[in-house]
Amino acid sequence: MWRCVRAPKSNGSRDDGMGKKYAILGGGGSFGIHAAFHLLDNANPEKVIGIGRAPLRPEPFSLNIEARDGYAYHARHVTHELDLLLELLDEEKPDVIVNFAAQGEGAVSWKHSWRFFETNSMALARLTEELAKRDWMEHFIQIGTSEMYGSVSHAATEDEPIKPTSPYAASKVAFDMHLVAVSRFLKFPMTIIRPCNCYCPGQLLHRVIPKAVWAGLTGRKLPLHGGGKAEKSYMHARDLGRAIELVAERGPKGEIFNAGPLNPTSIREVVERCARALDIPFEELCEVTEDRLGQDSRYWLDSSAIKEATGWEPQIGWDEGLAEMVEWGKRYLDDIRDWPTDYTLRA
Repeated sequence: MWRCVRAPKSNGSRDDGMGKKYAILGGGGSFGIHAAFHLLDNANPEKVIGIGRAPLRPEPFSLNIEARDGYAYHARHVTHELDLLLELLDEEKPDVIVNFAAQGEGAVSWKHSWRFFETNSMALARLTEELAKRDWMEHFIQIGTSEMYGSVSHAATEDEPIKPTSPYAASKVAFDMHLVAVSRFLKFPMTIIRPCNCYCPGQLLHRVIPKAVWAGLTGRKLPLHGGGKAEKSYMHARDLGRAIELVAERGPKGEIFNAGPLNPTSIREVVERCARALDIPFEELCEVTEDRLGQDSRYWLDSSAIKEATGWEPQIGWDEGLAEMVEWGKRYLDDIRDWPTDYTLRA
């Protein structure tokens, strides 16, 4: 069962069996935080460094990660403070850099779309060009998105034609293709993981699963866009953290790996499962609204390549994962009751 603060591990160094030093860009977001928890609990790292564009959010969303032994957090903006970010990285010299940093909401990327390219493409291209000059980095792991395949009628492999249907997805495609080029011709040591939709305790409330938990606990109605007919693949962010660990330890460089469950789930079924986890009727939890602009009908990944290369497959099922979400919501209900539930685009 999920807990806010896990038992700390003992200090150490590589000489006494400690592993790699990791830096997680976008480390203030919930997925970066859960990746850090997983690495601290399972990879025996020398150190995990979280780096985000702003100070950590309050405890319901940071989960008290800063209290963990072996973890440090720094606020550095990849777009506007590249010099300060590189100064920090040169000081820490992480073996593995994991990049979650992105403007990350497809539904709002139609407005001010250039901001998505500014961060997701240009800033990261500048960063990796500088990292290519450093000899201390062993591996750059980029966290991509399944949205770049667009809507599919079958499980998409990594060779699926790229069909982005939002400026967000297009901006993620651009940097992925840049990484492929510099890996192939300049031997930049990268791997791309394209995960399905993830969820986890601490996720902001504009996402469907934490928003459903929040709505159920506060008596609000969750808007169910288009009746929830769209299908997406979901997994717990800890499963993504394990994919990162295995790719860092075993995955070949220069590759792209999808990471998701065997089958997708309709949004309606996701909300039905949330209602059961909350022990309330489905009809009391949500109301049907118009579909979102550019909503793809199905995201579905074939993840056989990462399983063959590393042995990875998701392990956390719906019942376990949603029980954690409800526990998190109840624990922090007083803190999140009036928290904003709409996405805010920040520079």
